[in-house]
Amino acid sequence: MNAFQRQMVELLPRLRRFARVLARDPADADDLVQLTVERALARQGQWIEGTRLDSWMFRIMKNAWIDETRARRRRDGVFAPAEAGERVGDEGAAAAERRLEVAEVERALIRLPEDQRMAVALVLIEGLSYAEAAQVMETPMGTLTSRLVRGRQALLAQLQGEARP
Repeated sequence: MNAFQRQMVELLPRLRRFARVLARDPADADDLVQLTVERALARQGQWIEGTRLDSWMFRIMKNAWIDETRARRRRDGVFAPAEAGERVGDEGAAAAERRLEVAEVERALIRLPEDQRMAVALVLIEGLSYAEAAQVMETPMGTLTSRLVRGRQALLAQLQGEARP
């Protein structure tokens, strides 16, 4: 395994997390991660040594997701089934409460418009700088910050139980 592949393997958890934000469905997210890795391996020669691999792969994923959503609109249907099961364990009350809070944030995040959801995920969850996130989203910095502010406000309003604007 070369250095590029090793770095890519280390990015898999972050790629999967970002894919879940984009796709909203765990099965679709896994497919998106696989497609992203396939495209990155096929285009390995296009990556410039010394640049951030995570930003490059997030951009590949974003573009793959755009391609997928366009294809779905043409097909006029979603074929991935929704996961209905929840994990049941004998964890303590604090762990269960944490899972409920995380699930509440995930539900609020999923309700955001895609552009805001992507901005929030890249900056607040993945830790990219504003410049890197703007580059991944292929938008000007001002557009990114605007989407990020609106996304944060909408998340806060949802989590505080306020009605959506």
